[in-house]
Amino acid sequence: MMLSSVQHMSIAKSLFSALRSVEALPSISEIYPDISIDDAYKISLAFLNLRISKNNEKVIGKKIGVTSKAVQDMLGVFQPDFGFLTDAMAVRDGRVNVNRLISPRAEAEIAFKLNADLKGPGITGEDVLASTEYVQPCFEIVDSRILDWKIKIQDTVADNASCGVFILGDKKANPNDLDMASLEVVVKKNGGEISRGMGSSVQGSPENAVAWLANKLGEYGIPFLAGEIILSGSLVPLEPVVKGDKMNMVIPNLGSCEVEFI
Repeated sequence: MMLSSVQHMSIAKSLFSALRSVEALPSISEIYPDISIDDAYKISLAFLNLRISKNNEKVIGKKIGVTSKAVQDMLGVFQPDFGFLTDAMAVRDGRVNVNRLISPRAEAEIAFKLNADLKGPGITGEDVLASTEYVQPCFEIVDSRILDWKIKIQDTVADNASCGVFILGDKKANPNDLDMASLEVVVKKNGGEISRGMGSSVQGSPENAVAWLANKLGEYGIPFLAGEIILSGSLVPLEPVVKGDKMNMVIPNLGSCEVEFI
């Protein structure tokens, strides 16, 4: 049985309160064991609308997460999640205030900047490449509002795919000039290498993950819009971070991205 609209709004308000207070909630899926992914998506929309109406945030893109086996195994969530990006999530100086976050973890990703609308169903990776102005290296700092990251797919979808903030690299490239599946990222933390990952680890190639997201959101009548930023999912395992940490990622032929936690 689906949850009621009153329950959807109640959970969304709890998530919004957790965002503002920087205090985690118990697992939603434990409190509501019958919650469906459709319930979770409706909660995420209500959560997003609270951010828009109460915080004056603006939607600037979308994100897919839990796309690689490394991340799925780490979280125990075995299908992708999806959410929205707002202007308040964009960190433009590469410095992330950890006091804004509950339990942050860093992901190395490739971001797509669209120059045409896309709406599923039927979107392919080729369609994504044809509709992309450029790609960039990106750190997404995920941050679950659920206590101790005890999440199922319903928890993370309800919680806007655990999105915290994101940082874009300073270089851009045309994805049609790159072999996206063969791109390799090297991630360092405080000067030491901690992980490597390939574009092929994300649903075979990052544009395929973006196509999946376009088709999934198309089921709910939500399009990608020209000008939006789409995050395609982490190429490497999530890395917990604390105040004082510095991280760097390099993708040859694409560029680099750095973030400092203050």
